[in-house]
Amino acid sequence: MGRVRLEAITWERLGDLLAERLLDLKPADGGPWPRIAIDGAPAARPGDLAHRVGEALRVRGRSSLVVGTEGFLRPASVRLEYGHQDVDAYYDGWYDTGALWREVFGPLEADGDGRVLPDLWDPAADRATRSPYVELPPGGVLLLHGPFLLRHWFPFDLSVHVLLSPGALRRRTPEAEHWTLPAFERYEQETDPVGTADVLVRADDPHRPAWSG
Repeated sequence: MGRVRLEAITWERLGDLLAERLLDLKPADGGPWPRIAIDGAPAARPGDLAHRVGEALRVRGRSSLVVGTEGFLRPASVRLEYGHQDVDAYYDGWYDTGALWREVFGPLEADGDGRVLPDLWDPAADRATRSPYVELPPGGVLLLHGPFLLRHWFPFDLSVHVLLSPGALRRRTPEAEHWTLPAFERYEQETDPVGTADVLVRADDPHRPAWSG
């Protein structure tokens, strides 16, 4: 954690403050769509925070689109080519980053049309979702949540990392998924999300988060 100073906050207040910050955020590429990362292991529940921020934006009159990377998993034949518990495959090959670039970030470039595909693949049914495209109006905010987001050079205008200590990560990860834990250790070592993210949220206690402000 280094010298990062964290302050206690409620989830409700955190969602409100992040939404307020996004109202004035100008995309770095000059386009009309701010792109936000809510990064964290599944056990940290980054999607919950993304939806909370989206709701806070809605009541402030700002459109948003929440997209989860679990909707961009590769087919099982690709994800599980090396077995059901291959850590390297989980870290490097489970998520279709090419589809995220093409279907999510491409349409939100400065000259894009704002038509985003919210998901591509249903991992439970192992088939395409066939979801319709969603048109995000100018000024609308993309809230992308999932693990390992800060290692792909995605063009985020603001990044939030939801942090769990190693002990909390192990406790809150289902035992059947403990094999994934080395991937998150590797992510910390290679990407340093704590030092890279613009906003840090510590969620060891799910009822009492703290953030870097």
